[in-house]
Amino acid sequence: MAKTAERSAARLAAVQALYQMEVAGKGVIDALAEFEAFWIGREVEGVSFEPAENAFFRAVLAGVVEEQRAIDGKVDKALSEGWPLKRVEAVLRAILRAGGYELMFRKDVPARVVISEYVEIAHRFYDQDEPGLVNGVLDALAREVRQGELEARRTAKPAPKRAGKAR
Repeated sequence: MAKTAERSAARLAAVQALYQMEVAGKGVIDALAEFEAFWIGREVEGVSFEPAENAFFRAVLAGVVEEQRAIDGKVDKALSEGWPLKRVEAVLRAILRAGGYELMFRKDVPARVVISEYVEIAHRFYDQDEPGLVNGVLDALAREVRQGELEARRTAKPAPKRAGKAR
């Protein structure tokens, strides 16, 4: 399996673990152990869970827990006024926190990749407006915490066309 697919699976597993931690009241150690032992790369009740980059899964999950206060503040700011993160549904909250963590603390991952990956995760759980909300919130957050990164690529000059054989 390609490294990008394993990273995508790690992100999905981190979102699922964050959700489970919140609704079941589990701690990060228990969630890490459970997902690595029983979910990641396994088939459970007829549902296959893709192999994931475990180190990245651990980093995202632990990072969200460690930096949750800072992440929540930034995500709250990016959400619509009067609609704080605590009012957002639990899966959506987990997606926004994980994406927020990567944008704020994983500068080694391009902002566009982070946004795209978490919008794709939102599509796995929702078919209404939620993926658009994820896109908007993470885009706003990226523009704040990674100033210029999203704009830099848009303003770059296109590569010159190569001369080819006339047909």
